[in-house]
Amino acid sequence: MYNAKITALGCYTPPEVLTNQDLEKMVDTTNEWIMQRVGIMQRHIAPAGVATSDMAVEAAKIALEQRGIDASELDAILVCTVTPDMLFPATACLVQDRLGATHAWGFDLLAACSGFVYGLTTAAHLVSAGSHKKVLVIGADTMSRIIDYTDRATCILFGDGAGAMLVEPTENGEPGFIDFVNQIDGSGGDNLKQPAGGSRIPASAESVADRLHFVKQDGQQVFKYAVRKMEECCRDLLDRNHLTVADIGVMIPHQANRRIISAAAERLGINCDRVVINIDQYGNTTGATIPLATRDALRCGKLKKGDLVLFAAVGAGYTVGANLWRWQM
Repeated sequence: MYNAKITALGCYTPPEVLTNQDLEKMVDTTNEWIMQRVGIMQRHIAPAGVATSDMAVEAAKIALEQRGIDASELDAILVCTVTPDMLFPATACLVQDRLGATHAWGFDLLAACSGFVYGLTTAAHLVSAGSHKKVLVIGADTMSRIIDYTDRATCILFGDGAGAMLVEPTENGEPGFIDFVNQIDGSGGDNLKQPAGGSRIPASAESVADRLHFVKQDGQQVFKYAVRKMEECCRDLLDRNHLTVADIGVMIPHQANRRIISAAAERLGINCDRVVINIDQYGNTTGATIPLATRDALRCGKLKKGDLVLFAAVGAGYTVGANLWRWQM
């Protein structure tokens, strides 16, 4: 058995920004209400004609350039997204072709806001098995395409973006991937979903008129579940590895809501100065939040080589995930 480490990171956000002041002109909301409730100031929005694969490719190119390798060296590409360019072919196929990753296979991984954590788990196991040397995990979502900008409860939350991490084998016994806890709980599926567009409610004039192709959310139920499960999942992961909160260098949670992150961190007992929160600048970019937050943690010095990093997320499904890595970049 081998071990895996993260060796490169690339992120991309489209240049256009939608501020709270912009939203005040679109729906019945205020900057003060948004900041108090979710802690978001702005979010990046992809222009017309830019799809999830386009942002994924840009993030991937940055990661590959940082590592100094060609896309032809990749063994697999995992694209974690709930907003694929189309249902099929997989967005991973589109990305593979655009990058020229001629020796890679891959697939789309749909686990909503936990998608990137699930992708890291999968990549670590592919590398640990010895069958893969270079696995690119991409989290990318164009959430603005499935958001109802007449629904003030959801349109304030989401933005667009992409992030990619390269996972490779460790060398000379160096530490890397440590462990994971991933869970699903389908009993909460109705609380956060995109009702139409699948086989249950195929696209039709009626489904479009009823606005069923947009995200629907019971915010109160999602909030309570996310706070509880993020703390429980992280604590279980630490306990079974005989670690404590004091051992964590930095916690990088999914960026859904500042209040969710703060409440989960308080329950876990970790100081806010060791928790990365950048939702104010990007909103909830679903699959992209963790790589974007990791990049910002590196830039501000919160994450350093040798740190124990805890990734954690809760998403629609419900999906829940946490990863422990010893950071090697």
